[in-house]
Amino acid sequence: LSFSAKAQDGFENILLADINDTNKLMEGYFAPAMEGFIYGMNSGWAHTAKVHKKLGFDITIGLSAASVPSEREIFSLAGLNSISGATTAPTFAGAGTQTNLTVTRNVTISDPNSPAFGQSQDVEAALTLPGGIKDDLPLSAIPAPAVQVGIGLPFKIDAMFRYVPKTNLGDDGGELNLFGLGLKKEITSWFGPLDKTPLHVSLLAAYTSMDVSYGVADQTGAIEVTNGAATFELTAFTAQAIASLNFPFINIYGALGYSSGSSSLSVSGTYRGNYTYTINGQQYTETINLATPNLDFNANGFLTTVGARLSLGFFKIFGSYTLQEYNTANLGIAFSFR
Repeated sequence: LSFSAKAQDGFENILLADINDTNKLMEGYFAPAMEGFIYGMNSGWAHTAKVHKKLGFDITIGLSAASVPSEREIFSLAGLNSISGATTAPTFAGAGTQTNLTVTRNVTISDPNSPAFGQSQDVEAALTLPGGIKDDLPLSAIPAPAVQVGIGLPFKIDAMFRYVPKTNLGDDGGELNLFGLGLKKEITSWFGPLDKTPLHVSLLAAYTSMDVSYGVADQTGAIEVTNGAATFELTAFTAQAIASLNFPFINIYGALGYSSGSSSLSVSGTYRGNYTYTINGQQYTETINLATPNLDFNANGFLTTVGARLSLGFFKIFGSYTLQEYNTANLGIAFSFR
């Protein structure tokens, strides 16, 4: 989805608020997206506890969809010092309705042609928060597609790799790249006679990183943008205990574990805001250099997964559902050998 509609065009308007309010608005707006990506990136690493024979391998194509809790589709605007006009607004994962606000800031006038030159003055600008992209999301959930390769190693270990090379996102200079590494160790033999049954037990640990950047178009108006860009950096880690019942045509599996991750947002470029004020019936404009935010987001929690896989020779079809803060569905196909 071109990083989900380019993180919603128009978010740069948030920079018109003072820096404290800008950070709060950015955090409230983007948090569900960042958290949803983390939970999605940690899903779908395994659809069986059984490992490959040495040098056996599989190629998996899957999609995880992390459902955003309904209460995270809006965020509160209470407690903001420079903002007026509404009490709540949609988040990135909310409805597509824009929110019209007014920014009021107290600044020292720098225009020598103004009668308030050198004095403190309240100035205003219109700020339009972008709506969310809920209607464009599959199943109203944050998607995280993955292509994965697994290979059997000695000592009943599978190594798994996810990789997306640097890929262009549209024509604005945006790029995405992803890397993931996972290890699955089968421990069925630790439980004695279990290795003579269809039940298999494994331990899994996996790490994923994703970087996304895109350009913010140059523009004029209430906000002026030059060489703007936004960069999102995400990392995710999961540790799980997996059990599966493997039969010739169907495999039932489940997992208990922990999911965690962090993400950051940085904005670069030059941003200037044009604010207005009135003295003796005459309107004036004051231009202010705007500060850019650097934000961090975190998500973590325990997870429980149940799923099933249909085996048609080397071709597999699987699906699972994970109970966690953002409940996550995972569907996919795999080509598995040995």
